[in-house]
Amino acid sequence: MPQDAFTLRLVARELGSALRGGRINRIAQPDREELSLLIYTGKQTVKLILNANAAECGAYFCEEDRESPKTAPAFCMLLRKYVQGAEILSVDTPAFERILRFRLLCHSEFQEKERVLLAEIMGKYSNLLLLEDGVILGALKTTSLDGNTKRMIFPGAKYTPPAVQDKTDPSDLPALRALLKGCTGDRVDFLFAHVRGLAPFTARCIADGYRGGDFAQYVHDFIFSDEISPRVIERDGVPVDFVARGTEGIPFMTLSEAQSCFYEKKRAQKRIGALRKRLLSAVQTAQKKQEKQLKQNLEKQLECRDAEENRRKGELLTSYLYMVPKGRNQFEAEDWETGETVRISLDARLSPAENAQMYYKRYRKQKRTVEILRPREEELRAELLYLENLTALIESAADETDLACIEEELLSVGLLAPPKEKKKAARAPIPFRTYEFDGIRVLAGRNNLQNDALLRQCSPDDIWLHAERYHSCHVVIRCGGRAVPEEVLLRAAAVCALYSDGRGEKLPVAYCPLKFVKKPPHSKAGFVIYSNYKTVLGDPDLI
Repeated sequence: MPQDAFTLRLVARELGSALRGGRINRIAQPDREELSLLIYTGKQTVKLILNANAAECGAYFCEEDRESPKTAPAFCMLLRKYVQGAEILSVDTPAFERILRFRLLCHSEFQEKERVLLAEIMGKYSNLLLLEDGVILGALKTTSLDGNTKRMIFPGAKYTPPAVQDKTDPSDLPALRALLKGCTGDRVDFLFAHVRGLAPFTARCIADGYRGGDFAQYVHDFIFSDEISPRVIERDGVPVDFVARGTEGIPFMTLSEAQSCFYEKKRAQKRIGALRKRLLSAVQTAQKKQEKQLKQNLEKQLECRDAEENRRKGELLTSYLYMVPKGRNQFEAEDWETGETVRISLDARLSPAENAQMYYKRYRKQKRTVEILRPREEELRAELLYLENLTALIESAADETDLACIEEELLSVGLLAPPKEKKKAARAPIPFRTYEFDGIRVLAGRNNLQNDALLRQCSPDDIWLHAERYHSCHVVIRCGGRAVPEEVLLRAAAVCALYSDGRGEKLPVAYCPLKFVKKPPHSKAGFVIYSNYKTVLGDPDLI
């Protein structure tokens, strides 16, 4: 993201205009590298976020409520001691650097003292510091005292600004003009490499907007113009950047709104990714366990494959008892059904009758084993099918709400351990996905529990849809027996295809009246059998 000096100068201008004369009423630290300042501006109370995380560094107003730890970290306590209740005198960026400087007039019982809160917005080197008379009172990130660092950042040390880049200051127009006389090749690369405070995106905007004339004057005017057109740039619904002055992306009135939206969406994507990973991990762990049990089951059944042969040998020995000599290791008998000669191994220590009983006993044991193993095999295969369906639901979940709904299902079936801490309030039931096509409502389940609920809550004459040969959500067209327009049917089928493990491809979708859909007793959530159905092609691009 272009958190360069160009952008931060505009941020400082925006924050200074909004906060000048305001008072800091509350200070919190919701995250290890983030501060939240509640400020009364005289007209309203706003929440200012100062973030020093490498991936989320910035300063912006935010309305999102984030829970703070019960015990405030040391830097938060320091700020509460020194700047709570302080008046904000100004916000600026010193020396066109990536630093926001908040000048604060701090009041106490005995004196008024000016202090400075610095937000160094420098990617992985970002930091927050509180200064008094140029001396560091405290910092969010401090350095060690071993002297191996270029800058000493700890309480009591004199503040030293970050090293200035060996580039031309764009505010020095003569120096900028002298530099740009030697501009050859790609202007974007040249500006980024030689002009201070420009990110590659900003350099590209400058180069793309140049239409001839004094290039140095144009660059200077572009950088120090107060014009803004904040935008958040997304790719396939995922936020990738925000800019202070752009022509593509989602427009916003202020830079603060753009930043707040960008970082909220990034945090949401991060939460979605973490939750999706946790749910998939739980399902995959259960899947490996079931696959191991199924393998063991099949191996044991394989060991019993000669049960009928043992029964037959027992019968032959019984029939030929009078011919079997004692103390022999084997005996050959003719099978009267096939006419083949069967070689039967014997235990020389046992009598012929005892050898026959041994084969009968082995047969009965194998038969009992198979009678137990085969139903268990069916259960394991049904469990694996259910887990595959869960995997498809998790991977096709569109947002945090979908994943939260699946999380509830995993908790209900014991695939996830319940949280140790009780939730403050019960979460409201998550509704079905709801669509309306040509005035007809279409409902889709977010998890298997909702898929089952659709069967109970919808009319037998409604139209039910499900992807053929794929795991997908269940969809119901609430038509009440009326004829469904083809366009509505195609769009409902598209919902099935979209939320399936078809990976966004077109796929066949079965549909029939809900009265032909049955749920077998004791079957897993989401499992149904259906008949009297027809097939339509579901195209996810229709949604």
